[in-house]
Amino acid sequence: MRRIVSLVPSLTEAVAESAPGVLVGVTDWCTHPEDLGGAVRIGGTKNPDVRRIVELRPDLVIANEEENRAPDLAALRAAGVEVLVTEVRDLPQALRELDRLLVGVLGLARPGWLADAERAWAGVEPVDVRTAFVPIWRRPWMVLGRDTFAGDLLARLGIRNLYAGHPQRYPRVPVEELAAAGCDLVVLPDEPYRFTAEDGPEAFPDLPAALVSGRHLTWYGPSLAEAPAVLSQALRVAL
Repeated sequence: MRRIVSLVPSLTEAVAESAPGVLVGVTDWCTHPEDLGGAVRIGGTKNPDVRRIVELRPDLVIANEEENRAPDLAALRAAGVEVLVTEVRDLPQALRELDRLLVGVLGLARPGWLADAERAWAGVEPVDVRTAFVPIWRRPWMVLGRDTFAGDLLARLGIRNLYAGHPQRYPRVPVEELAAAGCDLVVLPDEPYRFTAEDGPEAFPDLPAALVSGRHLTWYGPSLAEAPAVLSQALRVAL
């Protein structure tokens, strides 16, 4: 397959690093690597331009069951486009899905960065066991709940997500409840909402705030190889 459209930033990076030149379409949120050649921007993950994608005549569109909308994927299939949908809820599943896509579907040699990621996470030593909540949005405030990839990575680093047992994966929680939850810290990624030192920590003045890289916390691709070190450092600074 030589013409790929990616609707997932993580998978865009994974394919671009492993098979340069095969991507003909990517989303507006696909920022890594910086040089994506002549790949056409086809809109967002939630609002891709289906007609433009079909016009690109891709051999395959790669998507994710959480990041992309079922009606868009159904429209692509109805137009005769093959769509591969990944499902990622934890690190082992992410590694399996990357192997399935890159080796099983695209027929590539297993990339070195994937083996590097496995080794990096196998050698993880938790920073400490601390309880935290992890906002991913504000106005309204939303946090990581159950069965999330990011939550699994944090657990491997010793961070217990207070809302890991919540019935929803991304529950809305009033800021007053978060502030009074009795956690050890708040973990603030810079995506999907861009929390910064000036936007986020002020809502929880009594808690240490760990400002972390959203790409290393939520992306499953080449960034996984350096994620343990990057995230651990951010957590140590906060603690």
